[in-house]
Amino acid sequence: MGFVTVTGVEITPDLRHAKVFVSVMGSDAEKQATFDGLDSTASHLRARVGRALRLRVAPEFQFREDDSIARAARIESLLAGVRDSAEAAAVAQRDSGSTAPAETGDGSHDG
Repeated sequence: MGFVTVTGVEITPDLRHAKVFVSVMGSDAEKQATFDGLDSTASHLRARVGRALRLRVAPEFQFREDDSIARAARIESLLAGVRDSAEAAAVAQRDSGSTAPAETGDGSHDG
């Protein structure tokens, strides 16, 4: 089973259906096992929520994958790679003694 985070819930106005968005960190097999486990406990969760909130009709839970956290981590990784490449290029340019004209604030070049 993977690491699970509930990222959001959409519930119908009549409180009969709830889409629960979860982010699961882990391998594809762990994700599948996690969703299988969530689906198997959905009726138990429904009963507990109904009792805890004293609802006459508790919502049916549908678990949906939310991969926004994984996408955000991927974007962050890509940006870090770009930043590292830019820093390495700046160091290499500085170390090679290249003297490209420096930009000034008014758009003209020093030189």
